Amino acid sequence: MERVTISLDEDLLGQFDNYLEKKGYSSRSEAIRDLLRDRLEQEKLTEDKAKDAVACLSYVYNHEQRELSRRLARTQHAHHHLVLSTLHVHLDYENCLEVALLKGNTHEVRRLAEATIAETGVRHGNLHLIPDETPPHHHVDGRAHVHAASEG
Repeated sequence: MERVTISLDEDLLGQFDNYLEKKGYSSRSEAIRDLLRDRLEQEKLTEDKAKDAVACLSYVYNHEQRELSRRLARTQHAHHHLVLSTLHVHLDYENCLEVALLKGNTHEVRRLAEATIAETGVRHGNLHLIPDETPPHHHVDGRAHVHAASEG
């Protein structure tokens, strides 16, 4: 690991130290490393340099909206190769919170999220993307574990 020295004015350093305390960091170095990693990952996503991503899509929708629940389910089934899991929570008589964990081509994940959020009756949608740079999973015997999308 290399040592780097930076200069900060007192006000910025005070704000940073408050941030460290609030987030529970034990050192300035670890906080700076996390902030840098986060910023660099987001830069890859905004510049479309991350081919694949994992994501958390969350949204609140009115299940009383005509055919909306069926349209949302149909969209997820049509993109089953991107949807890892979903969580559905009933907030009240009309409103549901749904969280979908997604993984795949960044452009496809983003398009699925945008289409979901744009549905009439969906509100408060949010997509949190993280570049996926993990290599294919290897089994103990060394064979690659690859999931292929089924055709149909």
